Amino acid sequence: MTWQSPARLLLLLGVFALAGGYLLAQRRRSRYAVRFTNLRLLDRVAPTRPAWRRHVPAGLFLAMLALLVVGFARPTAEVRVPRERATVMVAVDVSTSMLATDVEPDRLAAAKHAARRFVDGLPDEFNVGLVAFAGSAAVVVPPGTDREALHEGIDRLAEGITGVQGTAIGEAISTSLGAVKSLDATAAKQPPPARVILLSDGANTSGMDPMEAAAAAVAAKVPVHTISFGTPGGFVDRGGRPIQVPVDGQTLKAVAEDTGGGFHEAGNSAELRKVYEDIGSSVGYRTERQDISARFIGLGLVFAMGAAAGSMRWFSRLP
Repeated sequence: MTWQSPARLLLLLGVFALAGGYLLAQRRRSRYAVRFTNLRLLDRVAPTRPAWRRHVPAGLFLAMLALLVVGFARPTAEVRVPRERATVMVAVDVSTSMLATDVEPDRLAAAKHAARRFVDGLPDEFNVGLVAFAGSAAVVVPPGTDREALHEGIDRLAEGITGVQGTAIGEAISTSLGAVKSLDATAAKQPPPARVILLSDGANTSGMDPMEAAAAAVAAKVPVHTISFGTPGGFVDRGGRPIQVPVDGQTLKAVAEDTGGGFHEAGNSAELRKVYEDIGSSVGYRTERQDISARFIGLGLVFAMGAAAGSMRWFSRLP
């Protein structure tokens, strides 16, 4: 935290002086109470009820003054604020291997649940879109702020939704970039700040070369965050015959490194939720220095009301 008018903090010396004066007055008051001979009025001067209560209003008043002085000095701090037109594309693998039950109830169901939580945790003004991919990729929900449409799109994610089997990581990235460019009328010439969050459990098996798509993402200044989801022991049942589908994150890691995104591994639902939380805390924000004096002034006003309420309660008591 820094100060735009640090010299004003010298006014805190006045607050400290008032605090010292109050303590000195209380000490003198106690001495006077000992010499006081009118027992009827003694309770008003030195009551037998807990003494700390009558100091609360003064304490709150001094705290209020200190907070107002701090606010008057115009403190500033680094604050994260959502980027204007921030766009997040969520790409989810819907290939057959995502039906593996090494993650309960299966990889795809767990991924859908985590995706819902992720998009719900993003600011309402963020544009969020959804891409499904297997052997090809398709935009399920174009980027926008309609969270209900996004939830419906996530619910529709299922094996075979793209019509072609396989794992087309490159196509998923390319399709996501295309969706970003179609956000609004100016997106093609003035692209919005964007991120692609891509979840898969395997290596690329069809479509565009993922590294070619990664190069396009770099040119568009769109980092791709990748999530390798599943375990080495995953398998799917096809007609009573188990087919091994171990997770393979090498391609995903390379894509993330090339585009400046982050590579994450998750072997269960809890880990996947944590990954999404980590990603959500970084995408679509910028850091800027803002005046935060209102925080101190607001808290000071709360203390002022507390001091007033305490004074009315204590000093309005009848003898």
